[in-house]
Amino acid sequence: MTSVRLADLLTRSDPFESYARTVNPQFVRVLRTIGFDRRWARGEGAYLWDDTGARYLDFFGGYGMFNLGRNNHAVRDVLLEALQLETPGSVQMGVNALSGALADEILKRLPKRLGKVLFTNSGTEAVEAAIKMARGATKRPRVLALDHAFHGLTLGALSINGCGEFTAPFGTLMPGFDRVAMGDLVALEHELAREDVAAFVVEPIQGKGVNIPDDDYLPAAQALCRRYGTLFCCDEVQTGLGRTGTMFAFEHWGLEPDMVTIAKSLSGGYIPSGALALRSQDLLTVFDSMEHAVLHGSTFAPNDLAMAAGLATFAELDERALVERSRVLGERLQAATRPLVDRYDIVHDVRGKGLMWAIEFAEPEGGSRAWRALERAQAGIFAQLVVVPLFAEHRVITQVAGHKVNIVKALPPLVLSEQDVDEFAVALDTVLASAENIPRAAARFALRLGASALPARFN
Repeated sequence: MTSVRLADLLTRSDPFESYARTVNPQFVRVLRTIGFDRRWARGEGAYLWDDTGARYLDFFGGYGMFNLGRNNHAVRDVLLEALQLETPGSVQMGVNALSGALADEILKRLPKRLGKVLFTNSGTEAVEAAIKMARGATKRPRVLALDHAFHGLTLGALSINGCGEFTAPFGTLMPGFDRVAMGDLVALEHELAREDVAAFVVEPIQGKGVNIPDDDYLPAAQALCRRYGTLFCCDEVQTGLGRTGTMFAFEHWGLEPDMVTIAKSLSGGYIPSGALALRSQDLLTVFDSMEHAVLHGSTFAPNDLAMAAGLATFAELDERALVERSRVLGERLQAATRPLVDRYDIVHDVRGKGLMWAIEFAEPEGGSRAWRALERAQAGIFAQLVVVPLFAEHRVITQVAGHKVNIVKALPPLVLSEQDVDEFAVALDTVLASAENIPRAAARFALRLGASALPARFN
């Protein structure tokens, strides 16, 4: 019997103290400042429970990890089977059937132009793999992305991030990594025409802010990449596996990318897992001999548990029709929240696809001294005035969608119910009715948050 007693560790008297002491004290300060310092007892589906037994509706979804819901039993059962089989796992100088089976499941859902899969441990590693393979296949040095993009926090992925709050502390990043504005096809062509860009990496819908391009932008961008020999890479780390009402978000525009990155919910939220799907000729250009057979890889990818969880994830998506469910519930969510634009002067926009949703706030057209005072205290603070009462008063978990932006974002599990959607919409309406007036107590709270200089961590 193991000497480690997880139940005892999970119920220790003060997990925040040990986390602050040994891991990250500033993150604990953030949680305590905004009142998110709950002790979580368990999670299931679209819900979390704290140690008092209070139930919370999870519209955060672990940054989009839990498309299948928390602690999905079907995925858990497959993982238990894998453990009980005592598979050899990660022999390294060998392969097993699970990785090939999962690669088949991924490829059959993608355009036929994609014929190979490289497995990784995360989304940022999938982006790193895309960068390496694109440069190796095209023999070109540069990589292009969009302003406001989020592609991960390792060095290569960070170099194409369009979020200065993540890049500024780390000095000079990788050379040859540039960005253009979404929608600006002239700027994109100007860069591609140099014919030294290996890949254009783009989120079909940007996670930071849930920014959706105009209908003609991505098809035109793909066509420009084809014209100038640049690989067109869709980063589907957050938008993939049913999140936006299609299996992959690029399907909304009929795209056929040369590369697709996948992660987050690939394992149902259980095991770190990611993948890069790419054209066979691009992989074989890099892996062009036995000597080069291991030019890219990772010790833990693919491991048996991640592969088993991925297979179970696709089975759940199919058997429970969760992609279609995302589309239908997303339409219900839009119908319930879109009227808020007309109801409240402070609401600038409601947008999204499937169960990737955002609401954006702005100063009323007639002006507001209270709004401007809050923005002087800390830009984007009004969004926090919505997130905090949603959590504290209505037990709904959401997130601010970016650094210094007044956007609240939701990524609920695809297994939530119609009643959950309605509960969220009612709670949001109630919070906005109070927050629009910015009462004194809320203003004091906002100023306290501003003084704390809260960091951003959004993806």
